[in-house]
Amino acid sequence: MKRLRWYDFIFINLFWFGMNVRNTAVGSFFMPYLVALYAPPDWKNSALSAMSTAGLVIAMIVQPLAGLFSDRSTSRFGRRRPYIMIGTLLDLVFLVAIGLSWNYWSLLVAILLIQFSANISHGPLQGLIPDLVPEDQRGRASAIKALFELVPIALVGITIAKLVSVGELGWAIAVTGAFLLLAAVVTMVTVKEEPLKEKSGDSFWPPMMRVFLMLLGILAGLCIGLLGGALIGGILGLVTWLLANKQTGLIVAVAVGGTLAMAMAVVIGVWAGSTTAIGKEEARQHASFIWWIVNRLFFLAAITSLQRFAQYFFMYTFKIDVGTAAGLFGKLITVVGIGTLAAAFIGGWLADRFSKRLLVSWSGILAGVGCTVLLGTILIPNEWVIYVAGTVLGVATGVFMTANWAMGTNLVPAAKAGLFLGISNLAGAGAGIIGGSIGGPVADYLNLTTPGMGYFVVFAGYAVLFILSAVSLKFVREPKPSAALAM
Repeated sequence: MKRLRWYDFIFINLFWFGMNVRNTAVGSFFMPYLVALYAPPDWKNSALSAMSTAGLVIAMIVQPLAGLFSDRSTSRFGRRRPYIMIGTLLDLVFLVAIGLSWNYWSLLVAILLIQFSANISHGPLQGLIPDLVPEDQRGRASAIKALFELVPIALVGITIAKLVSVGELGWAIAVTGAFLLLAAVVTMVTVKEEPLKEKSGDSFWPPMMRVFLMLLGILAGLCIGLLGGALIGGILGLVTWLLANKQTGLIVAVAVGGTLAMAMAVVIGVWAGSTTAIGKEEARQHASFIWWIVNRLFFLAAITSLQRFAQYFFMYTFKIDVGTAAGLFGKLITVVGIGTLAAAFIGGWLADRFSKRLLVSWSGILAGVGCTVLLGTILIPNEWVIYVAGTVLGVATGVFMTANWAMGTNLVPAAKAGLFLGISNLAGAGAGIIGGSIGGPVADYLNLTTPGMGYFVVFAGYAVLFILSAVSLKFVREPKPSAALAM
């Protein structure tokens, strides 16, 4: 494997930039904007939740499947780039389909299709660094990758978000497609892969079975969490009904039940999925790693769900239409993106010098504070409150993403790092399923009983998830330096 020059790191990672522009534009702007236009106003959060959840299930299956196919590809163009280009070309078609959608169901079909095509390129893309970068240069390559994952957040906020806010959805889609296509073409031209001479003899099904088992575990955790939350919330609601009145009892039942359901779904889903994927004995021996995934899932479920419902929250708090809310949300994620980017660099430096466990714990608490500040716009609908909340959330997220991953690489057994970290990636996709699928219906139901109550309860619930991410670290034991995974 030959030594790489500085610009090679940019070319190898450039498609991460285009991919994250697409992901942020579609998931954070196009979907919420169009769902608000097509779905009944009182149920738009539930409609968005259903669409997002269905798409994430497809992503959890297609992404590793495409990665496995690319591992075995003998194309003369290389193993990864053909999938990146095919996925991109399909993305362009389905981006147009999003723009041409005329109701909720046509939009749903377009979103499911683009989730399929997007993950055709995403899975193989993850193989470029291991394929092409020498081990002693992978730290620098990974740093560029992280940069290309974070910069698009702020970039979309100051470009595509503004187009959506003034109703220029067509131009917003065109700009998204242009970024994506440019990144794919440059990758095809500049990245040089050695074709695989013969297909791998490794069995295809064991890794795919782990994917299905992890997905089933997360879904089982979701179902058990819903049942447990409904039971406990129902009991507390009944007591409140007897002590106060029916409406208050219903609010308590749904609020407590929804928050408990999310928390239980995270813990049970991760343990169920991990145990079925790696076995009970492995899970018991590496309990700290499983609790690390729980910590990661708590945080990611909260931050991704905040991002998903923020526009509708702003529509209520600022009494504005969906276009104006998209522009306001663009300002928020610009601040969050800049804060995350700055904190990620600081977090890496801190993670090498201080306890990673302590840094991850405080980032969860700080994010909980930021979420609470964002809730303050219900009482003080002022943009400066959003900027303060965005800064706090951005700093917390940047430190978390850096220190949490550094902690995880120290917890995995070196001989099985690929398997264990692969499970954590699947759990990351499950975060959106858990936080969104429960939060949307809870918000809509409570908003019907008392306007704004749903957003207050759900966003407060996400603040609780941030705090629980810190609490879950009580069960994580960092290994001694000699036992850490070699980087």
